[in-house]
Amino acid sequence: MDDHRSHARRNAHLLNRSILATVLATAALCTLAAASASADDDPVIGGDCPGASSYVTVCEQQPGTSNGQSPSGEPTAKGSGKDTGPQLCSVKRLDPQPPASDPVWDGHKPGDGAIYTRICLRDALAAAAGAQIVPQVFWAAQAPAVNVDPEQLAREAVDRMLLTGPSIASPRATGQYVVGVPMWMWVNESPTTYGPNTASASLAGVTVTATAKVSKIKWSLGDGSTLFCNGPGTAYAATYGKRESPTCGHTYSTASASQAGGKYALSATATWTVNWQVVGGAGETGQFTETRQSQMQVAIGELQVVR
Repeated sequence: MDDHRSHARRNAHLLNRSILATVLATAALCTLAAASASADDDPVIGGDCPGASSYVTVCEQQPGTSNGQSPSGEPTAKGSGKDTGPQLCSVKRLDPQPPASDPVWDGHKPGDGAIYTRICLRDALAAAAGAQIVPQVFWAAQAPAVNVDPEQLAREAVDRMLLTGPSIASPRATGQYVVGVPMWMWVNESPTTYGPNTASASLAGVTVTATAKVSKIKWSLGDGSTLFCNGPGTAYAATYGKRESPTCGHTYSTASASQAGGKYALSATATWTVNWQVVGGAGETGQFTETRQSQMQVAIGELQVVR
């Protein structure tokens, strides 16, 4: 068993750079067919993953491999493990293949299949952060199938954009606002807080370019009111006086003194619309949305009449 483990580590040392380069530089989104390996040889591959699409059949449940370790190198108990959904992974065929006498074949013959190694996106990111990761080595009768889902590549491209919730310019946490006076609301625009933001991801010769931009912002004002604004809002200037915002604003009718901390809890939730397209070929396109939220508190006072 020690020979099996040491061989896996030796192969990991030889392939770690190329595997991580594939995973990190091209989004590491290899998807595996359920029949690509039997559960006896690799208990992590195969079977039905709850909620998995036809493109993702690698289960995150870690019931324990033959050497008592999970693919990330952490000990697991046989039959244990918590199913947390599908995992996106990259698979490579070992080259050169280990000799037939190597325990990694686990009773199989080279002519019956081949030895592969797999590293999953989560582990690749951990390795990039400095963690020691040993790719899992397993036998399969045939090469695990790679099915490229362009929308999954587009979502990986969006992850690279590091999109956030709105950058709230107004109301300001230190601002002074009063009951009955219109409050103008607007956000700062940048590639990560409002867009547009563009990124690409590639896998198996397929490249997808995605562009994301905020299409609307939902403001929850803390007093039970909700407002949808289709743009970043209009910045206030003193020359506008007490008029209402032409694009995005709210007028409080009750002071915030009775609220926790004497302030209303306010949130702004941005809906990012992502348009993607496959570069070259038939030029397949698609669209999906994602949301990001920012929170803050705002104090609303009352005008004091001096007699």
